[in-house]
Amino acid sequence: MTVLDEAALVVADAVESPAKVTSHLHPAGSFDLADHPVPRGIEEIWRFTPLRRLKGLHNGNFTAGGHADVQVEGPDEVTVELVERDDPRVGSIYTPTDRVSAQAWTSFERARVITVPADCELTEPVVVTVTGGEGDSAVFDHLVVDIRAHARATLVLQHRGHTVRAGNAEILVGDGASLTMVSMQDWEDDAVHLAHLHARVGRDAIYRQALVSFGGDLVRISSSVEYAGTGGDAQLLGLYFADAGQHLEHRLFVDHNAPRTRSNVDYRGALQGKGAHTVWIGDVLIRKVAEGITTYESNRNLVLTDGCRADSVPNLEIETGEIEGAGHASTTGRFDDEQLFYLRSRGIPEAEARRLVVHGFFADIIRRIGVPEVEARLLAAVEAELAVNVGSIDGPDR
Repeated sequence: MTVLDEAALVVADAVESPAKVTSHLHPAGSFDLADHPVPRGIEEIWRFTPLRRLKGLHNGNFTAGGHADVQVEGPDEVTVELVERDDPRVGSIYTPTDRVSAQAWTSFERARVITVPADCELTEPVVVTVTGGEGDSAVFDHLVVDIRAHARATLVLQHRGHTVRAGNAEILVGDGASLTMVSMQDWEDDAVHLAHLHARVGRDAIYRQALVSFGGDLVRISSSVEYAGTGGDAQLLGLYFADAGQHLEHRLFVDHNAPRTRSNVDYRGALQGKGAHTVWIGDVLIRKVAEGITTYESNRNLVLTDGCRADSVPNLEIETGEIEGAGHASTTGRFDDEQLFYLRSRGIPEAEARRLVVHGFFADIIRRIGVPEVEARLLAAVEAELAVNVGSIDGPDR
């Protein structure tokens, strides 16, 4: 891996034109912080988020001067740079669409750029480890991931420690390239983390994204995808497990702005403990030019105890009828009685049966990530979450 600089990295109304239809559910973007009013909690994009827990990231009352240690490990073919704000790659494909994202854009000092050259097939993943420091001082960052044409790569972004953090990531997947990107939020219990990940998927390229959120007091991750040509394929996977008092929020926007593109969104979450709250908002915009596309989005939530809340809102915005297929699904419920009965009828104790049901609920998503080291770690993390209070998980009301 080549390191060029080793310094540490510290709903608007729809607008229609012949060229573009703006989503009814997503505000117009702007790099100017003043163009993003301070949210009051009644706006569509903020109504589920407890603003009082954001440590001032949304209104400018944050404490400046935070620090995080960032380590990047990867094969020699990979180039890692720290660049100034005026580098043309920074801000080339993403414009902030909410107040915190704009605050992160305004406040970061230098951006980290990770590049995989064209036609390069990495045999090992690139691993970025972000370790937050103590205290409530805010950290802002900007990441650019540039996967050149016909390259193949895996990037694992793992977060740990204490933090008050906001950042943006721009992910370019070149024509014919393939990227698997895994972002793991494994923060300590007091962490606040807001981020926006925006990907542009090239012609006949494949982008697989997996977001995993277990740790933190409040985590809100927004993901958006657009296409730079026909044949692009985006697979967005998600896994989250909220314990008592945690707020885990995931917002997705897939912009089918090119014909014959594909997307599949599949997020699964579990909740246990009083005050556990998860939010999943999925939106797919199919533009008039996006003929022949295929898309599906799904969110499933498993409520393990009383006192939890899961909000799930799938959306489709369709501007053309010339599509191959589009659909969405959302479910929130408790244990499947038939599964439990089947396991218990074969002599498996109830607590163990419940553990097996939850394990199976997550296992399908975990195995589709395609990174063996990450899969093993996530299965162990699920077991650790279940060990918190699986023995006291309430059965269905009778």
